[in-house]
Formats: sequence, C-alpha cells, structure tokens
Amino acid sequence: MYVGVDVGGTFTDIAINFGDGENVKFYKLPSSPKSPENAIVLGLTEIFKSYNILPEKIVRMSHGTTVGTNALIEKKSGKVALVTTKGFRDLLELGRQTRPTVYDMHKDHPTPIVDRALRFEINQRTLSDGKTKSKLKEEEIKKLAKKIKKLPIDCVVICYLHSYAFPSDEEKTAKILKTLLPEKVKVLTSSSVYPEFREYERFSTAVLNGALITILSSYLDRLSSKVSEMGIFSDVKICQSSGGLMSSSMAKKFPVRASLSGPAAGVQGAINRSVTAGFNNIITLDVGGTSADVALILDGKPMEVNERLLAGYPIRIPALDVNAVGAGGGSIAWVDKDGLLKVGPQSAGAEPGPACYGKGGKSATVTDANVFLGRLNNRALLEGRMPIKESLARQAIGSLAKQINLSKEETAIGIIKVACSTMVKAIRSISVERGYDPREFVLFVYGGAGALHAIEVAKELGIKQIVIPPSPGILCAEGAMNSFLTNEFVQTVFTKLDEEGISKIRSFREILKLKIQKWFSEEEIRKKSQEENWFIGARYFGQNYELNLPINFRQNDKELIIKLKSEFQKAHESNYGFASDSEPIQIVNILVKGIGKLDRPKLPLEKNGKKNKPENHRITFFEKDKSFKTPVYKRNQLVRGQTIRGPAIIEQMDSTAIIFSKDIGKIDNWGNLIISTKG
Repeated sequence: MYVGVDVGGTFTDIAINFGDGENVKFYKLPSSPKSPENAIVLGLTEIFKSYNILPEKIVRMSHGTTVGTNALIEKKSGKVALVTTKGFRDLLELGRQTRPTVYDMHKDHPTPIVDRALRFEINQRTLSDGKTKSKLKEEEIKKLAKKIKKLPIDCVVICYLHSYAFPSDEEKTAKILKTLLPEKVKVLTSSSVYPEFREYERFSTAVLNGALITILSSYLDRLSSKVSEMGIFSDVKICQSSGGLMSSSMAKKFPVRASLSGPAAGVQGAINRSVTAGFNNIITLDVGGTSADVALILDGKPMEVNERLLAGYPIRIPALDVNAVGAGGGSIAWVDKDGLLKVGPQSAGAEPGPACYGKGGKSATVTDANVFLGRLNNRALLEGRMPIKESLARQAIGSLAKQINLSKEETAIGIIKVACSTMVKAIRSISVERGYDPREFVLFVYGGAGALHAIEVAKELGIKQIVIPPSPGILCAEGAMNSFLTNEFVQTVFTKLDEEGISKIRSFREILKLKIQKWFSEEEIRKKSQEENWFIGARYFGQNYELNLPINFRQNDKELIIKLKSEFQKAHESNYGFASDSEPIQIVNILVKGIGKLDRPKLPLEKNGKKNKPENHRITFFEKDKSFKTPVYKRNQLVRGQTIRGPAIIEQMDSTAIIFSKDIGKIDNWGNLIISTKG
C-alpha cells in the first residue's frame, strides 16, 4: 500500500492506494498547526481503523508540508549566524536594490533573517577566476568560533564570494567551525545548498536553508517517531518544490527544497490524472483554505523556474512554476478605505476558521458566502464530522452587508465574484501574459474549494471544459504518493558556445556525473530505475538571465553547437519575442536532474452500475435574484458515463462541486467529472 499526506493551513489530507488497481481511499481532517504531525497520526489511525489496514503493509509514505514556509511567515524559524567575505556583511539587506511593489513607496522588503549583529566578516577573497586576493587564515576562524560559541544560535551559514566555483574556503571554514562549536549548532556552506552564481540569491537561499534546518529536522524526527510507533516502517519521503520526492535525511539537510512542496505535489497529481484521461494541455486551479495556486501544463509537462520568493525572500532552487494568490475558502472579506469589497489575502485558517465553523471566527469568509448561498452544505462537512452553523455565516455576511449597503445575497455573491476575479488574474499571469490562450486549455480543478468556483473562473477566461478529479480535495496528497525521487546538481561554467566551450561542458559533466551517481547509490535506486536529464543555461553575452535547454551528450561537438544554437534561438523567440543569429551565445551553467523511478500505483477505473438519482434538494443562489431548488448528488454514488445537467450540486467527503444552469457534467472512465460550459 502507498500513502500520500498533504498538510495545509486548514486541512490535512491523506490518500491511500491499495496497489491493486482497484482501491484508493481518501481522508480529510482539520490541521493541527501547532503540531502538524498530530493531525497526520490521528488521520492515519482513523483511516486504518475504518478500512482494516495493517500499518506494516505500507511500502511508501510521501508527504507534502508547509511547516518550513509557515515558520518563516510567522517569524518562528531558527536563529542563524552568517560568516561572509569582508565587505559583504550587508548584502542580505542591499539585495538587488529593487522595491517589492513599483508603485508603493512605503512597502519594503522583509527584514533580513540574520540580524546585523550576527553577520561576521572574514578577511578572505577569491576572485572570479579562482585567484586568491586575500588568503583565508585559520586563526581568524578560530577567533570567530569563540565569539559565536557564546551566542544563542542554531545554525552558522558560510557564504563566501565566488564559492559556487571555488568552494574550498567555505569547506575549510565549515570543517574548523564544526570542531569548535557545540554539536547542536549546525554548520553549512552556500556551495552545498545550491552552487550557482549571483551572490545575493545564493546567500539568501543558504540562509533560509539554515533558518529552517532545526525546524524541519525537529518536525521530521517527531513525525518519523510517531509513524514508526504506529507500525509504519518505511522512510517518510518529502515532496520538493520541483515536484519530486526526497528522503527524510536529505530533507533535514536541505529543508529549503521542501518549502513549496504542497502546491508542487498537487501539480504532479493533476498531471498524472489529466494525462491518463487524455488531457495534455491543462491549467490547474488548486483552491485550498488559504490560497489559490495555478500552473500551466503543456504537452503533459509542467513549467519550471529556478527562482522563487519564499515569504518575501528570494530562493534559488528548481521549482514548478506555481503562481499563488490569497483567495481560498478561509479568505476573509473586508471593506477597504475606498469603500470597496475586498477578499484576502488574510485568512481565517484552521483556527478560528470561517464563522460557520463555530470556533470563534467572526469575519465573513468565502466559505461563509458559499454556505449562505446554499452552494455548500449548511449542516456539516467531511461526511458529517465537521458541523456547520449557517446562522453564524448569515450573521457574518449580514454584518459585512451593512458596511457596503447591499443585501446579504448581493454581498455573498460579491465575495465569490471578487475571489474568482483574483483567481482569474492569477491564471492570466501564467497564460495570457506569456503568450498562451487559456481557451486552448482545459481547466483542471482541485483543492477543497476549487470545484465550487470552477465554472465562474472558466467562463471568465473563455474555457469550455473543466475536469474535476474523483477526490479534488485530496489531490495534493495523491500527487505526493505518485511522485518519483529527484535531485538536481548544477555547476556554473561561463563559456562561449563553441568547440572550446563544449569541451569545458563535457569536463564539468564528468564532475556532475560522479555527484549524481553518488546520490543514486545513497538513495539505493536500482540501475534500471535511474534516469538522468541534462540541461545547460544559455544567454546572449551581457544578458542578466539564462534559458534552460536540454542537451544530448551523445552528439558530437559540431552537432551539439548547431542543435543548441537552434534551440536557443527558438526559446529566446518564444520568451522575449525576438532572436539574433549574429549575437554570440554564452553558456553559464550545466545542470543534471536525476530521477529515481519508484513503483507508481495504478489509478482505478470508475465503477459501472445503475445511474443514481439526487439524494435531496436545497435552495441555491447562483445569481443575486436567481435561486433554484437544486438537486444534490453524492459523488460516490455516481457511475461511469453518468450525465448530470445543471443546476446541480455534487457533494463528497473532501469537496463540493456545483454545475450552473445549462452546463453539463459527465463522469469519465477514471471517475473524473468533466463539465462542459455553455457560455
């Protein structure tokens, strides 16, 4: 059996595939933010009991987590000291000297994670060509160690200039500090985290990794201990921002790689489901309790980036290109100074949650609006395990309606429309703004709240077809369960795209080859399950950013040059709208992505049988003056080939889908609900 777990800000999701091609079980319960592992253990215990599952039958447990991200947002990360080249103490503060928002003169970047008093300079300097300008002195490091030893810190991060290419000084400093500092103080180097040029991004990534090391290590130790007590003996695999998995031991060393793991796992789950069902070009919309995450999938492959912001700080790691906005089920509706209705980014979270949860929340949220309009069950969610108090939702909506002088119905519909417009804007940023027409894609919707807003978002974008998987609220957990082990190794090169440059690349390839083979060995990946994908980063000389291109080392040097030039021109034309045959091309790095292919359980086919009728009806508002006595279906009673004409509501344990009047839904072979919109 295979287990996937995703811990979000509001709910913890669990998926279990029995590995027989027939049975997949899902479970959802409120998260426990103070101790995320408690909700996981409680959920596993309940699902094991419900389905008579023996814990020792679990062969793989995969986990997407927001523990690191939340720690940074809440300023609860570990205490870090920085050791750097003389003259670069303030680099984290100076950054790129850009503003977070062009038109907001008052908004500033977040305060550097490392206090200035904890940033230390060493009189060391290696130049970009490897020559030593100032030699590293051992005595200076020992003197610094005595000073650091007296400080209440969890981690020392060493960031020297040009260490991406010449890491020996960083490694020597780390070796000395490890012998002189207490064992509980972690020591790491920027060249071990992600050795790429651009000192600010490299420093920032290394510091974030250091800030998360004790947080995630402590969490994974607690989780591993508790699941082993339950009788699960497989190592807990952690989902990375790139969508692949890594071992717990690797996650403890490089926690920054798991910082955006939840959204990445969802994208992997969407790709697996959509490609199986025959949809290769999709736009994903994942609406959870706190945010809406969107991504574009072309020919079954996700877009990737090498740089993202994490809690406002830049990180330089491979990641899926997921755009997140503050529009989720728990997003709070409020009135701005201009008197206009706004939704998010503030969220009610799991505690106290939306007003209708009855846990003390007073503010109207997107969930409250859906309950008030009859779109969401006004008695209970999670198959009766979570009571809903409609009167509290009505009260919260009424309070907001008075502020904007509208009826309760208009206010509730306004909340939904504002939230959906935020989602639409996010999708346009990854499609229209990059030259892709969303009308040529299918909208693949998941997350607990995604199916409630799918049709309104699709119609705004002109998308005619929507796919909602069998358990949309659990897809991130399912995606983690179905991912492969991955790791990336990079080496900065800086050379011209010519025969001499290709020779350099080939020599660096041999260095990376040793690293990737060592990783395959450490993760015990069998030879037949190993896969290597090689890339180079290329740009015109003088440009700031590079484009990643696949490279086939089986070709000879001349073939490689011709092929890479051609591919670069196409990529540059696609990204920037022009290309030049006369401009010389510079190669800036070489990267290898290693994949350890794990057993991937099959997706079960949907059952055949008698087409079931609605279980009941309830009054639902689809527009401010239009309410319908709407049939309510149970998702687990629908069968393959069944057609549902709108208006309709389809309820299930982890989500609720709505179909508007004149729109039509149909269940396909794999249990996906395919909705065709009529305008």
